[in-house]
Amino acid sequence: MSDEFELDTDDLTRRMEGAMGSLRTEFASLRTGRASGSMLEPIMVDAYGAMTPINQVGTVNVPEPRMVTINVWDKSLVGKVEKAIRESGLGINPQLNGTIIMLPIPELNEERRRELSKVAGQYAEHARVSIRNIRRDGMDQIKKHKDDMSEDDAKLWESEVQDLTDSYIKKVDAALETKQEEIMQV
Repeated sequence: MSDEFELDTDDLTRRMEGAMGSLRTEFASLRTGRASGSMLEPIMVDAYGAMTPINQVGTVNVPEPRMVTINVWDKSLVGKVEKAIRESGLGINPQLNGTIIMLPIPELNEERRRELSKVAGQYAEHARVSIRNIRRDGMDQIKKHKDDMSEDDAKLWESEVQDLTDSYIKKVDAALETKQEEIMQV
């Protein structure tokens, strides 16, 4: 390969890995019928005049497979945390017990499972688009330096970027398939 041009494939890999990490986080927030503390991560609570993540106003626990509890540290925030959970769209009905909010996780019905499966598909498509954008950036770098290298070198770099992209798209597809199986599992 050419001495004049060296594509930073480590940077492309790091950015694609970032897209995968983001996808994993989004998948973790999807309910699968089993209790998980990560399903509450996207919920923000209006605490002390600022929107605050739910895990910064209380302790989130999973004491049993179908129950999540939040031990709210400040009694004055219990109502706001409850309201944030109700308005989150998770479809969970919080139950109060002093400063502890209990979230019984109901069984998912078939229709809700299909909806969640579609949402997972949308998350995966966003990840694919991110990966393709990173691919485009890599290809643009190669195009800018085409005058500095032979045609063979340019083709080698392009195929390397394409191979990297293909491998990450396969990872997204595999993660989506796993998540959809998990969602549809009764």
